[in-house]
Amino acid sequence: MNVQFNKLNEIIDEALIYAVIIAKYKNRWILCKHKERTTWEIPGGRREPGEPILDTAKRELYEETGAIEFDIKPICIYTANGTSGLLCFASVDVLGELPDSEIEKVDLFDELNVEWTYPNIQPKLLDYFKKNYDF
Repeated sequence: MNVQFNKLNEIIDEALIYAVIIAKYKNRWILCKHKERTTWEIPGGRREPGEPILDTAKRELYEETGAIEFDIKPICIYTANGTSGLLCFASVDVLGELPDSEIEKVDLFDELNVEWTYPNIQPKLLDYFKKNYDF
């Protein structure tokens, strides 16, 4: 899958469908596992109608990890298969209880040698982040 990266504001906000949040807690990567899957994923999801995309990122981070205190920053816009989304980074200070959702569990990782739910896109988002940002 071809994944393209754009600077913030190069694609209008209304065109962004997804928010994906690369997150760390105590210097460890946060990944989540959907109840119906055996694989891991970076927190994220689809924007609700009328919702600002950064609010989507904040909501999805909470819903998929239980993060209740965090600093979140937009990183870039990505496009894959004609669909665009906002890529963010969150430094999480407090992880609360996982809310009742489609997520079964959250885990912390030092290394990201996992079986990915979305292997054609999420490792590329992570590689881009690691190469271009120092958080």
